[in-house]
Amino acid sequence: MSIADAVNSGLVTRGVAEVFPHQPESDDPRQSLARLLQTSDRPLRVKLGVDATGSQLHLGHSIPLRKLRAFQEAGHTAVLIIGDFTAQIGDPSGRTEARPPLTAAQVQAHAQTYLEQIRPILDFSTPGRLEVHYNSTWLARLDLKEIIHLLGTMTVGQMLAKEGFAERYGQNHPIFLHEFLYPLLQGYDSVAIQADVELGGTDQKFNIAVGRDLQRHFGQPPQFGLLVPILLGTDGVQKMSKSLHNFIAMQDHPSVMYQKLQKVPDHLLAQYFELLTDLPLTDLPPDPREQQKLLAHTVTAGYYGVAAAAQAALATAGEMPEFSLQGVTFPVKLFYLLAASGLCKSSSEARRQMQSGAVRLDEERITDPAWECADPQQLAGRVLKLGKSKFVRLTA
Repeated sequence: MSIADAVNSGLVTRGVAEVFPHQPESDDPRQSLARLLQTSDRPLRVKLGVDATGSQLHLGHSIPLRKLRAFQEAGHTAVLIIGDFTAQIGDPSGRTEARPPLTAAQVQAHAQTYLEQIRPILDFSTPGRLEVHYNSTWLARLDLKEIIHLLGTMTVGQMLAKEGFAERYGQNHPIFLHEFLYPLLQGYDSVAIQADVELGGTDQKFNIAVGRDLQRHFGQPPQFGLLVPILLGTDGVQKMSKSLHNFIAMQDHPSVMYQKLQKVPDHLLAQYFELLTDLPLTDLPPDPREQQKLLAHTVTAGYYGVAAAAQAALATAGEMPEFSLQGVTFPVKLFYLLAASGLCKSSSEARRQMQSGAVRLDEERITDPAWECADPQQLAGRVLKLGKSKFVRLTA
């Protein structure tokens, strides 16, 4: 691929916040990713790591996955790493406190769902275009001597320069020693698979840079870092997050996905089109309402097909049914809401449906009939679903 092709295709420009190192005029292919794309006599190995810290992925997670697919389509090898080992430590990036530890069983349960969610984005069928690895394959085999050797490649001062660590240290918030291991283990992943490029959000720059240092230490050419923006959530203010309930899940029901996308705030439309679609940004309709419809159709069709997106548009034309929480006494059991909203005919049916696994709150499956909520604000805006075709949006 020529430099012009790499730029014109958007491979190193569209939806890219930063490439490092970045010396576009250099003839050294290790200082210019566009030059490496032009001169390499083999497909590049392009790494993306996804930690199995939760059971579902949202559209914010899809951004580096879409960039990984773009590298596949340009003829390169996507190396997807499911972080089943690193998830048990937890990435400290952007954290003001240590992550709660996860058990191996929890991580394994999450990891099993990831490939199903990722399948609509990546090319799983073309030979040589995708490798999937679990980083426990090599990290679990490291002995204490090797771990000490890894720790010996960085200083405490270097670690405290990491965004988040410095803030926590300055505010006298505890930093636990195992958290220092996370960037080193993510970096060692790059050594294990001999990455040429690593993709990540802008919050991953430190971790990716550690991978470059470790590759040099182990005698490998250092990888490029390609950073993509962090997607803002549907509230238009904070980054997309399941804990903030401002997310669109990659496995949302088509009607739910369409409905949420059609309500994306106007000031986010340009970002969503750039990061979540391949549509030419110069050809978008001028009216924001039409842009919202086009965005909803394009993204929903990408996951479920054009027919499902068209059906979702018809369903949304009548708006999603809503159920007001204003007359509900809190704390409230979820089975009561299922019955009161009309999704179930009775509380006993609601309990049975929950126990059978047919009930979801957004994309979280709720199977315990004793589940209850004490605060209506924790439910407002969320979608209560029964099976694949019945759902209501809860409103405050």
